[in-house]
Amino acid sequence: MKHIILFGPPGAGKGTQAALLVDHLGFLHISTGDLLRAEIAKRTELGIRAAEFIDAGELVPDETVIGMIRNRLQEMCMVPGIIYDGFPRTLPQANALDAMLASRQEQIDGLLSLEVPHEELIKRLTIRGETSGRSDDTDLATIENRIEVYEKKTKPIIDHYEALGHHYPVVGTGNIDEISERLITVIKTRII
Repeated sequence: MKHIILFGPPGAGKGTQAALLVDHLGFLHISTGDLLRAEIAKRTELGIRAAEFIDAGELVPDETVIGMIRNRLQEMCMVPGIIYDGFPRTLPQANALDAMLASRQEQIDGLLSLEVPHEELIKRLTIRGETSGRSDDTDLATIENRIEVYEKKTKPIIDHYEALGHHYPVVGTGNIDEISERLITVIKTRII
């Protein structure tokens, strides 16, 4: 089974591109954002706690996210690969994911990072906030905080997978189909 992380800052288009890659490759899509939003919608204890962090533009604690991913991995068996979207977000999460996969004799085969300029991220998130109703995309200060949190806590994951030879930067600007084609080309020529 192949394991690919679709990576980038908030607003880079990870969810959109993950859905297209799943359709094209037949992989399973694991979105921590979707998992968390489902818990929030159900008003579970996990969802209520997660909402407090999300609404402030902060990351949900590692142990919560790692537990959700561990549970999801145990449910899967007969898929050719997995696209991770929104996970890992911290180095401890990356190390935990690597350990979980190693216990299955598997590994991350590629981290594809969508490279998008700061101004474009702000524009995309502001538009998404107007159309999606997501509370974390409606306030400029929260958006800026989310991007800053990404820069400080999440972006260092690139160095981790770069050291392993599994980092592939991809230009994340242009239309959706152009970006998708770039991702598919990297996956087909470098990963599978």
